[in-house]
Amino acid sequence: MPASLRTVWTFARIDIKRTFRDKVALFFVFLFPLIFLFVFGGIFGGKNEVSFKVALMNNSQTEFAKGFEEQANKNDILKINHDVTTMDQANERLKRSEIDAVIILPESFGKTEEGKTYPSGEATVLYSPNNEQAGETLASILNNIFAEINNKFVPTETPFTVRTESTVTASQSRFDYTFAGLLGFSILSLGIFGPTNVFPQLKKQGVLRRYHTTTLKVWQLFVANVLSTAFTGIMSVALLFVTALIVFDLNMNGDYLSLVLMVVLGVSVLFGIGLAVGGWAKNENQAAPLANLVTFPMMFLSGTFFPRFLMPEWLQHVSGFLPLTPVIDGLRLIVTEGKTIFDLGPQVALLAGWAVIVYAIAFRVFRWE
Repeated sequence: MPASLRTVWTFARIDIKRTFRDKVALFFVFLFPLIFLFVFGGIFGGKNEVSFKVALMNNSQTEFAKGFEEQANKNDILKINHDVTTMDQANERLKRSEIDAVIILPESFGKTEEGKTYPSGEATVLYSPNNEQAGETLASILNNIFAEINNKFVPTETPFTVRTESTVTASQSRFDYTFAGLLGFSILSLGIFGPTNVFPQLKKQGVLRRYHTTTLKVWQLFVANVLSTAFTGIMSVALLFVTALIVFDLNMNGDYLSLVLMVVLGVSVLFGIGLAVGGWAKNENQAAPLANLVTFPMMFLSGTFFPRFLMPEWLQHVSGFLPLTPVIDGLRLIVTEGKTIFDLGPQVALLAGWAVIVYAIAFRVFRWE
């Protein structure tokens, strides 16, 4: 191995050891992203199932009413509260929003009227005025339940039918979509806040000044730090990934090699921004505000915590060129759609362009003291 590369490897190992000896750094690299993972996993990690808590007031003794009640209890969408037995209890629960609606079957429900050969009846859905959507949705669900029961009593031919087909691939869950943003947040924190905290501290301690008296070149210092940060970033992402797979049942549709390559590329580019800020700043008082000024727009405009398509169209175009956006988009395409690194040409090209810009600036503004 050439002497210059041995120097790079030596300083990379030094930086990795420094990171793992720093308890504060370990917290922000590993535990802080995990906190966000559990917060957003708790919000979005549930199943995408819709259900309604209802009370059923069955005042009829007909077979039809019994059949309806049986079907309602089997329905996964309707969660029947069997503790509610009177209308007074139902109205009280409805007022407190403990239930979404009350289904009322009158005494005549399911009886056969004179001149007819089949039963009939009308159910009432009672709901609160501030929960009108639940009432309308429940009415639609009841119509489906009635259709099943009606077929038993009045079999008819239906010339117009609806056929359903399942797609080949399952849709992504809300957590699967959010997880890529959490990975991007982890990479952003590691890439920018790492060097903006470390380099001013090394200047203050005179470490960089002593480095400057040796044969160490700026590019060797940069490459060593990029390698150590990429290694730490892969470990941080791996911890997030294992936790997401075990705890929140993450659906990983892509290959792990593409994921690792995207993480390394993202860390390298964002670390270049951190190098430019930390290398220029003389102390932490200069570095921290500038790092926040760079970080927060990317954090909220790059799709970290909510989709960019919710933004105005002009803001979508602007935010599409932020350095963090192609990182999150690339990770999301790999995780949720099974894309490979070769399918991410636009994202890789944009990151390559940013890499040239940020490292040119970093080399230009870097100060040893």
